[in-house]
Amino acid sequence: MYSLKFLKEAVTELEHIDPIWQKRIINKIKILAKEPKALANNIKKLKGKYHNYYRLRIGEYRVIFSMEKNELIILIIRIGHRRKIY
Repeated sequence: MYSLKFLKEAVTELEHIDPIWQKRIINKIKILAKEPKALANNIKKLKGKYHNYYRLRIGEYRVIFSMEKNELIILIIRIGHRRKIY
Protein backbone atom coordinates (compact mmCIF):
# COMPACT_ATOMS: atom_id res chain seq x y z
CA MET A 1 0.00 0.00 0.00
CA TYR A 2 1.26 3.46 -0.93
CA SER A 3 1.11 6.43 1.41
CA LEU A 4 -0.57 9.57 0.09
CA LYS A 5 0.75 13.12 0.18
CA PHE A 6 -1.11 16.16 -1.14
CA LEU A 7 0.27 19.50 -2.26
CA LYS A 8 -1.59 22.49 -0.78
CA GLU A 9 -2.71 23.46 -4.27
CA ALA A 10 -4.37 20.07 -4.77
CA VAL A 11 -6.22 20.32 -1.45
CA THR A 12 -7.48 23.80 -2.34
CA GLU A 13 -8.62 22.62 -5.77
CA LEU A 14 -10.43 19.65 -4.22
CA GLU A 15 -12.27 21.96 -1.79
CA HIS A 16 -13.71 23.92 -4.73
CA ILE A 17 -15.25 20.85 -6.37
CA ASP A 18 -18.87 19.78 -5.84
CA PRO A 19 -19.17 17.58 -2.69
CA ILE A 20 -20.58 14.61 -4.63
CA TRP A 21 -17.54 14.63 -6.93
CA GLN A 22 -15.24 15.19 -3.94
CA LYS A 23 -16.38 11.87 -2.47
CA ARG A 24 -15.86 10.05 -5.77
CA ILE A 25 -12.40 11.54 -6.23
CA ILE A 26 -11.35 10.71 -2.66
CA ASN A 27 -12.59 7.13 -3.04
CA LYS A 28 -10.61 6.67 -6.28
CA ILE A 29 -7.49 8.14 -4.67
CA LYS A 30 -7.85 5.66 -1.80
CA ILE A 31 -8.14 2.79 -4.31
CA LEU A 32 -5.08 4.17 -6.11
CA ALA A 33 -3.09 4.07 -2.86
CA LYS A 34 -4.23 0.58 -2.02
CA GLU A 35 -3.90 -1.08 -5.43
CA PRO A 36 -2.80 1.11 -8.39
CA LYS A 37 -3.22 -1.74 -10.88
CA ALA A 38 -6.97 -1.81 -10.14
CA LEU A 39 -7.27 1.57 -11.91
CA ALA A 40 -4.87 0.81 -14.76
CA ASN A 41 -7.51 1.63 -17.42
CA ASN A 42 -7.86 5.16 -16.04
CA ILE A 43 -4.17 5.95 -15.47
CA LYS A 44 -1.99 7.43 -18.18
CA LYS A 45 1.59 8.72 -18.16
CA LEU A 46 1.72 12.34 -19.25
CA LYS A 47 3.96 13.95 -21.85
CA GLY A 48 5.46 17.40 -22.30
CA LYS A 49 6.12 19.54 -19.25
CA TYR A 50 4.39 16.96 -17.02
CA HIS A 51 6.41 14.01 -18.39
CA ASN A 52 7.22 12.62 -14.90
CA TYR A 53 3.58 12.59 -13.83
CA TYR A 54 0.50 10.47 -14.32
CA ARG A 55 -3.16 11.35 -14.58
CA LEU A 56 -6.08 9.50 -13.07
CA ARG A 57 -9.35 9.96 -14.93
CA ILE A 58 -12.48 10.22 -12.76
CA GLY A 59 -15.40 11.18 -14.98
CA GLU A 60 -14.71 14.72 -16.19
CA TYR A 61 -12.14 15.30 -13.44
CA ARG A 62 -8.44 14.53 -13.45
CA VAL A 63 -5.96 13.89 -10.67
CA ILE A 64 -2.34 14.62 -11.57
CA PHE A 65 0.11 12.67 -9.44
CA SER A 66 3.61 11.30 -9.23
CA MET A 67 4.45 7.85 -7.97
CA GLU A 68 7.63 6.98 -6.06
CA LYS A 69 7.69 3.19 -6.36
CA ASN A 70 10.87 2.81 -4.31
CA GLU A 71 9.43 4.73 -1.35
CA LEU A 72 5.77 3.71 -1.87
CA ILE A 73 4.55 7.32 -1.98
CA ILE A 74 1.92 8.87 -4.22
CA LEU A 75 2.10 12.67 -4.38
CA ILE A 76 -1.14 14.31 -5.50
CA ILE A 77 -0.16 17.43 -7.42
CA ARG A 78 -3.37 18.80 -8.95
CA ILE A 79 -7.07 17.98 -8.99
CA GLY A 80 -9.52 19.61 -11.36
CA HIS A 81 -11.88 19.54 -14.31
CA ARG A 82 -10.35 18.18 -17.49
CA ARG A 83 -10.75 21.52 -19.31
CA LYS A 84 -8.68 23.40 -16.71
CA ILE A 85 -6.18 20.87 -15.38
CA TYR A 86 -3.58 20.74 -18.15
